[in-house]
Amino acid sequence: MKNELTTGTCDLHTHSCYSDGTYTPSELIAEAERIGLSAIALTDHNTVAGLDEFLAAADGSTVEAVPGIELSTEWRGRELHILGLYIKTSDFSRLVALVESMRERKEAAYRECIASLNSAGYELDYDEIAKECRGQANRAHIARELVRRGYVGSREEAFATLLNPRGDHYRAPKYLEAEEAIRFLKSIGAVTVWAHPYLSLDEESVSEFLPLARAAGLDAMEVYYSRYDEKTLATARREAARFGILESGGSDFHGPIKPDVLLGVGTGNLAVPYPVLEKMKKIINK
Repeated sequence: MKNELTTGTCDLHTHSCYSDGTYTPSELIAEAERIGLSAIALTDHNTVAGLDEFLAAADGSTVEAVPGIELSTEWRGRELHILGLYIKTSDFSRLVALVESMRERKEAAYRECIASLNSAGYELDYDEIAKECRGQANRAHIARELVRRGYVGSREEAFATLLNPRGDHYRAPKYLEAEEAIRFLKSIGAVTVWAHPYLSLDEESVSEFLPLARAAGLDAMEVYYSRYDEKTLATARREAARFGILESGGSDFHGPIKPDVLLGVGTGNLAVPYPVLEKMKKIINK
């Protein structure tokens, strides 16, 4: 599969090696330029650590760089991901303080998870895993280590068995409430986007959460997404229009670790029109 882009497309959901991706922020910009993207957002999980490099790499590039973040949140016990786009460099420190408190809770949960696995006969070291991923270890990194040590055959097997939330070993971190995260991101002037809503919730629950999220300040939801079929795309567009929120979209690109998802085109069915981003700019320019 090749990246075959139409002109004027963007990718507003990508990850770098500063969370669970494999490309550096500079490599993301270079790849975006190579394939002809007009704009790209870096939205690493719960960190802004890669944004300085990302913005520096885009200086002088043909690609417009959108600094962002993907916050892990929860609603009614379900994990939801909220993106903040157009994060200002002057607000990086406020986000760092927020995500540091989240990181501490997350680290405690994953240390417990690894302790439980080790008590069952596995041999894992949290500090080793964290060191290899720049200190931001998460469920995906633990899965990768389980594969590397031969305990499971794939990340998917790890998620379905040893790291299954309904299993004996996984410990879910306590996340921010989704509405609280939206309000915080709005307080720093970010454009707020609900990432892949139909991966997180069923149709009925999406419709329940949207008015609450809208009241908290949600600006947009991902309508264009790598793993949406035509029916889901149509449903997402209808719901975005019904609740008066903007459309967004992105590949959720992670690099070779997810080889079926390519930058800009996802699994081959993705093309996020640049006017999607232009509408978001009107929010921050009000």
